[in-house]
Amino acid sequence: MLETSVWVPRTREELFPFFADAANLNVLTPPWLDFKIVTPLPIEMKQGAFIDYRIGLKGVPMKWRTHIAAWEPPVRFIDEQIKGPYSLWHHEHIFQPDRGGTNCIDRVRYSHWGGPIAEKLLVRPDLERIFAYRKEKMLELFGKPVVKV
Repeated sequence: MLETSVWVPRTREELFPFFADAANLNVLTPPWLDFKIVTPLPIEMKQGAFIDYRIGLKGVPMKWRTHIAAWEPPVRFIDEQIKGPYSLWHHEHIFQPDRGGTNCIDRVRYSHWGGPIAEKLLVRPDLERIFAYRKEKMLELFGKPVVKV
């Protein structure tokens, strides 16, 4: 399990529309993953939606298909891998009101075929790097309070 969080000075009602646009996944995904959404845009984000991607892990191209297992605006949503590099990928995105802003929590249950050595040397460091990038982008996009005049 991997859990990360970032606090931003925006309400979840302000943030959720960004996540409701599947094209914004490109913004939150590091360039070194060579990420591309294959499903034609725009995608109606809702429970039951499927999204196909292509990624490159360590230079190896892979197909990835996710299913939106839960869609509860503006509280949370869950994407689950149907096809891809993991034997299990269950990613819950939680938007929790906190101190006048929102604590954005990513909770990922995952498993893979590589065993403990691959986990320690490859998988976990890559996931931590990916989610650190995501946190940096969230702060870049939403880290400054909106000035209301």
